[in-house]
Amino acid sequence: MHDSDHPTRLGLIQAALRQFGRDGFAAASTRAIAAEAGTNISSIAYHFGGKEGLRLACADFVASRIGQVARILPGDPANLTRAGARHILRRLLRRIVLYLTAPAAEPVVAFLLRELAQPNSPVPDRLYHTLIESRHRSLCRIWSAATGQPAESVDVKLAVFSIVGQAAYFRLAAPVVQRRMDWNGYPHAAIRAIARRLLFNLDAILEAENG
Repeated sequence: MHDSDHPTRLGLIQAALRQFGRDGFAAASTRAIAAEAGTNISSIAYHFGGKEGLRLACADFVASRIGQVARILPGDPANLTRAGARHILRRLLRRIVLYLTAPAAEPVVAFLLRELAQPNSPVPDRLYHTLIESRHRSLCRIWSAATGQPAESVDVKLAVFSIVGQAAYFRLAAPVVQRRMDWNGYPHAAIRAIARRLLFNLDAILEAENG
């Protein structure tokens, strides 16, 4: 078993995600994190070197989970046809919706929001270099294959952010959405409705881009 798979290590990361997301990094207690994980406080120093190392391990855990959602992205989109690129974008959007509407995404998103609000947090920079930049560039190249527009153009970069952002809204504003829609959480019918709406939006944007 690799140390990264050690159950105590994973338990500490999951507990830290919840508590950092709820209370913020500074206010979260390492003793409370260890207690929630069912281990002693010395385990944090053993596995992570301290509280700051645990924070970065949470960032890496988030990158890994989101990376799994995006694992269908091709290594080299250069040879994609327009139809093939569109198919990948649709598949990815479905996967993003499924991930973000699942309860497991709640602590991940709470952690991200807390860290993004902290001006001196190392987490945004860590995630940018380990996850966001490479995935965004890849998505821009797929978008380029689907539309014929330059992958590094302003419009393509913004289009990719906007598509991901639409899906993210349904987690960020889940209490508001669920209340207005009269949903108890996100049942299967709700998830299908969200995916259908967002796929419609994606198709409409791609059609407009293709003239």
